[in-house]
Amino acid sequence: MNRIDKRNRFDEEIFTYKLTKDKKVFIYYKGKLVTTLAGKASEKFLSKIQLADFKEAQLLMAKATGNFKHGNEKNHK
Repeated sequence: MNRIDKRNRFDEEIFTYKLTKDKKVFIYYKGKLVTTLAGKASEKFLSKIQLADFKEAQLLMAKATGNFKHGNEKNHK
C-alpha cells in the first residue's frame, strides 16, 4: 500500500460511497458524485469493500472511479 499511496492521501476520507435500495453504488470524491456502479460491477465492489479496512476501501473507491486523479496532471499555460 505504501508504494501506491506515496502522498498518504488515503489517510483522509476523500472518497465515500452510498448504497441505494436497488443496489446501485454512488461514489463521491470530496462530496461530489464522480461515478455510479450498477449490476455486476456494484455487486463486485460491495463484496470487496466489506472485507477492506479504511485505506483499502479508499483505494477500491479510487480504482472504481477509473482514470481519475493520477497526480501526474500538468498545468498547461
